[in-house]
Amino acid sequence: MVLLTHLLPAALFSLGVAASPAPLGAEKNFITLPISRHLNHNATSAKSIVQKDLARARAMKSGKKGIASRAVVSAPVTNVATTYVAQVGVGSPPTYYSLIVDTGSSNTWVGAGQQYVETATSVRTDSRVDVTYGSGSFSGSEYIDTVELADGLVINRQSIGVASRSEGFDDGVDGILGLGPTDLTEGTLSPGGIIPTVVDNLFGQGTINSDVVAISFEPTTTDSVVNGELTFGGVDASKFTGNINYTPITFISPSNGYWGIDQRITYGGTTILFETAGIVDTGSTLILLATDAFNRYQIATGAVLDQNVGLLRISSSQYSQLRNLDFRIGGETYSLIPDAQIWPRALNSQIGGNSDSIYLVVSDLGTPSGEGLDFINGYTWLERFYSVYDTGNRRVGLATTPFTNTIINN
Repeated sequence: MVLLTHLLPAALFSLGVAASPAPLGAEKNFITLPISRHLNHNATSAKSIVQKDLARARAMKSGKKGIASRAVVSAPVTNVATTYVAQVGVGSPPTYYSLIVDTGSSNTWVGAGQQYVETATSVRTDSRVDVTYGSGSFSGSEYIDTVELADGLVINRQSIGVASRSEGFDDGVDGILGLGPTDLTEGTLSPGGIIPTVVDNLFGQGTINSDVVAISFEPTTTDSVVNGELTFGGVDASKFTGNINYTPITFISPSNGYWGIDQRITYGGTTILFETAGIVDTGSTLILLATDAFNRYQIATGAVLDQNVGLLRISSSQYSQLRNLDFRIGGETYSLIPDAQIWPRALNSQIGGNSDSIYLVVSDLGTPSGEGLDFINGYTWLERFYSVYDTGNRRVGLATTPFTNTIINN
């Protein structure tokens, strides 16, 4: 996974524990852009996943920047082992690109794989776009073009980057669909300024009634399957259970530059990370914890670090003793059951692991707690919960789903 380093602290979410946003959550008048989990068969091992997540985290901690008939619009997304991608059309007629769905960065761009195809709607500006990510980068020209996120969900005059050079992106990935806060684009454009995101323009052009994007994932053990969706402008009530509970964006830097929240983590009732700031991030694969919390988790589970794979490994008997890992956020507890703490065993060979082994998806952030970004809840966490990124109210919403307690990985 790749991660932006041109990042300033940006504003995010507002406080509240409440039921799902009223009329948007209740209506089913939205378009679905499906997201699919697709395994990247070129990935060599889990070590590369860990390295990419850590590079992304280091970049984030550096503090550098970078009227419609439907009120809610949804779109599908695909997981490429360490990334989720969505098929996004650019131009008229559109060319479709596989773009990483990334809440940790905000520039939308194409050209890493499939090259940009100019059409009658393509307008090149005089500006250059340069973004350095934790494990990659791109540079190129700014274009203004039509962007189609789903059938009937079209953005007119969206700024996109068109890469003349890119590094660090997997085969089958053409660029990024940036869903982070707008301020993360600051410093990426020359001459300077910020770039309105796709959510900004959907809202500003009246295509959606609220500047919100919600994301639904489902855990899966197959390497290519549609297992999620993006919903623009509100929430899809069919994808979560109970209420959506909202928590404000943290005030602590650098987490407050992202979709940053405050949380406390306990394992089996014992606190392993006292309340501190971190982020929820679709662009990271694993659950990264500050080193002191990671060490407490490792000791409590009895896990050993598998040097070949790069992940913690436990035995079958240790798995039978595994306790819930509880995340206390905004007055609510979100529990990862034991099954949700392990990598899908059916996909062990795809990360260079032994088919009989049990690997945990909690990894070491590499720095101690108290540094302002002490955890990252990556997509292995988000596959168990529904998440809402509410720019207008500066808040993050979370809810359980029908898959929160599913037994699927073991």
